[in-house]
Amino acid sequence: MVKRLVAALLVPVEWSPPGVGLAAWRAALAEDVVDLLARLAQAEAAIAATPADRELAEEIAWPGMRIYEVPTATYLPVLAAAGADGFDQAAVIAADAPDLPGMILGKLLRPLETKAVAVAAGGPGNGLLGLATSLPAPSWLADFDLDTATAQLLRRTAPEPGAVSSTPEWRRLKGPAELASLDPALEGWENTRAILGG
Repeated sequence: MVKRLVAALLVPVEWSPPGVGLAAWRAALAEDVVDLLARLAQAEAAIAATPADRELAEEIAWPGMRIYEVPTATYLPVLAAAGADGFDQAAVIAADAPDLPGMILGKLLRPLETKAVAVAAGGPGNGLLGLATSLPAPSWLADFDLDTATAQLLRRTAPEPGAVSSTPEWRRLKGPAELASLDPALEGWENTRAILGG
């Protein structure tokens, strides 16, 4: 059986809604992503954080959940740590998409049967929601943070463009436009919902 890991990477958050503190907002977003990953049946969940974010990672982790301390908030160190732990496949997800459906994660992992790398965009101008690969990661995969990475950027170093598969996007909450698109009817995102007052 394939051993899969999905890690929530604590990415920088530079915007919060009026009246909501940035630290509390960031924690709520990340906790909702972690709660979703912890419930996945087909993969083990983890949190990846730089030393500066270790405390936040420990606050939002489920009991027994792996926490990978990485030198930079980029995906290659997370993939390397997952490979060292014996996982066959890993996905790194930005921890600022609190209402992310599990189905989007499934679609991110599915192409790995035939493709080297799969990516999901994070909405217009918002980099990647996540990246998945078989382990060890291909030597040609360049390291970026999820804010600046794009499928086009990764295809430039790939041996062929088709080695990087694009899967359905899901927007990250990077500003007021994305906040307005939250659907109260969707299940989940309890922490974000609570901090928004409902």
